[in-house]
Amino acid sequence: MLAADDGVLLMERATGTGSLITMSATGRDADACSILCDVAEALHRGRPHPPPATLIPLETRFTALLAKAAAFGGILPSCAEIASDLIATQQDIRPLHGDLHHANVMDFGERGFLAIDPKGLMGERTFDFANIFCNPDLGDTALVIARNPDRFDQRLAQIAARAGLDHDRLLRWIAAWGGLSATWFVADADARAEIQLKIASLALARIGPIR
Repeated sequence: MLAADDGVLLMERATGTGSLITMSATGRDADACSILCDVAEALHRGRPHPPPATLIPLETRFTALLAKAAAFGGILPSCAEIASDLIATQQDIRPLHGDLHHANVMDFGERGFLAIDPKGLMGERTFDFANIFCNPDLGDTALVIARNPDRFDQRLAQIAARAGLDHDRLLRWIAAWGGLSATWFVADADARAEIQLKIASLALARIGPIR
């Protein structure tokens, strides 16, 4: 944001030609994930001032999943159980972007790749990496990247190592986020719920019982 006046914002435009979606679609998914981790590291760095009081806690963010999982059924009750456990045991709590993925990190030319469209959340740092695993996946059979099991495992190993995350806890946040995102889509009768459910199922298949 360059300036603001009476509710009107003047925003910087991303004029670079790079695209993380294109990287992933052309065999450079590891490079795209590395950039996403770099951006997350910058966003999560410590700051000398306290965070705004208006940030939304993850407890609030997950309201839809916790309220509707039983009624919607399928794998959503398992996702909700995991989400409830994670929320109750959060660690490394800090301000979060809340929607970090390939389309929300853009090329700003000389300033490099920067994040846009933050949701303004507060909670466990690991949560911010979960949505990377749901993207990019536009439903086109030529661009089924996120739902590819081998790609999922490669990303899991890369992101956990690069960001210094607990492998099992990252899987649990992916399952929780996939369930939450799917809940929103199901509530809107949006077919994209299938993508989120597939990602959640990949995570669920790789984790054991809640400890």
